[in-house]
Amino acid sequence: MTNATSKAPVMKILDAQDKELMTVRKIEREGDALIIRGKIFGAMPMVAKLTPAQARAALRLLDWRTILFLLTILFRKG
Repeated sequence: MTNATSKAPVMKILDAQDKELMTVRKIEREGDALIIRGKIFGAMPMVAKLTPAQARAALRLLDWRTILFLLTILFRKG
């Protein structure tokens, strides 16, 4: 039995004023890419694709302090 009050997990991406930019409903693998499904501004459906080349490009944007922060973010309150 499923609980009628439980909702599917979602992740929200916020702007600098804490307004919702995007709601991510699903992250899945498709071949060698990561597919992100959700809605932008709560209304417009969106499917984003992250390729290995773009993931490597994203890592080059990070400095060591940010990498350390990413490793510890799951254990922080908030």
